[in-house]
Amino acid sequence: MHLMQAQTLFDLSPLLRMMLMGLTLALGPLAWVWLRHRRASTSQRLRALTLLTLFLTFDLVLFGAFTRLTDSGLGCPDWPGCYGHASPVGATADIAAAQSAMPTGPVTHEKAWVEMVHRYLATSVGVLILVLAIATWLGRQRGADSGAVNPWWPTLTLVWVCIQGAFGALTVTMKLFPAIVTLHLLGGFALLALLSIQAVRQTQHEAGSGVVWVSASLRNWMWATFALLVAQSALGGWVSTNYAVLACSEFPMCQNSWWPEMNFAQGFQLWRELGHTSDGQVISFSALTGIHFVHRGVAVVALAMLLALAWRLRAVKALQNQSRWLFGLALLQLGTGLSNVVLDWPLLAAVLHTGGAAALVGVMTWTVATSSSSASSEPVAHRSAQGAEA
Repeated sequence: MHLMQAQTLFDLSPLLRMMLMGLTLALGPLAWVWLRHRRASTSQRLRALTLLTLFLTFDLVLFGAFTRLTDSGLGCPDWPGCYGHASPVGATADIAAAQSAMPTGPVTHEKAWVEMVHRYLATSVGVLILVLAIATWLGRQRGADSGAVNPWWPTLTLVWVCIQGAFGALTVTMKLFPAIVTLHLLGGFALLALLSIQAVRQTQHEAGSGVVWVSASLRNWMWATFALLVAQSALGGWVSTNYAVLACSEFPMCQNSWWPEMNFAQGFQLWRELGHTSDGQVISFSALTGIHFVHRGVAVVALAMLLALAWRLRAVKALQNQSRWLFGLALLQLGTGLSNVVLDWPLLAAVLHTGGAAALVGVMTWTVATSSSSASSEPVAHRSAQGAEA
């Protein structure tokens, strides 16, 4: 512990090399988009770059979950590099010393590589978003057909990814502070949503399709389900960052009881260090039980609302793909959630559970961004035909 405390938390000396590493990794996707779409229009290239960035951001969220779930978040206890180096190769001696001092501690060579690969991937995604913002603005200034996306959308995305980088730094320097780690996870989901909105707008522009009109009641159900999904994702992050998954190892009961001993007040103290209460005491098991139990209870309501929304979307022809995705992802979340409980939190199920939540955010954003409410209950196809005739 002494070695970790003595390590400087912020060491910006490897920052330039880290940025070059991110740029190098981003050149691959950028070259692929350019070569594959070199004869395409500006809007088509921007759409391809947005979709690829969205895919890589989803991968980044998955790898972030893998980093957290393998306890690799402090594999390099400083930021942005590893013991002042741009890779664990230069920090071999420091990592070995830390591991020797704390053999079961958070610093090992394997965990250092996991943590640094996560940072490299995050930097490369940031480069792609920067290129996307610049290209959109240049297309607008040159009068080129850059699609239906206002340049302020990728600009907002660029600002947000910088905020995410700051939360990533705080995750390390504040030693996995639960509130910061949870916000970092939600920030990743927000980044997916921002990119999904742009992908939807560009796809609609390319296809020449307009908005899908739905009833006001269905639109309200979408937003209510989306809001509950975000709340449930926050609760899931709170469970994971407090290591409360195994507080209940049975289903549907918990600790052989329908209502086990729980300390909600202590469990939901938001601003506190990992494993401790706000006054520095070790957090009680009943607090962890309360965290787990709330997440489990809200999951039942969220699952019911997702399935109901998926069923209602089946009646809207233009939203049937979203309906199928919501059905599949809701069942995936149910299966992986149960697996985490009854199989003692297997790594694959835990990563897939986070990935399922991220995918649900993307699909819900796709659904909301594609549709709009209508006071009329006319069929969608009829409304679209009227719009075409007009």
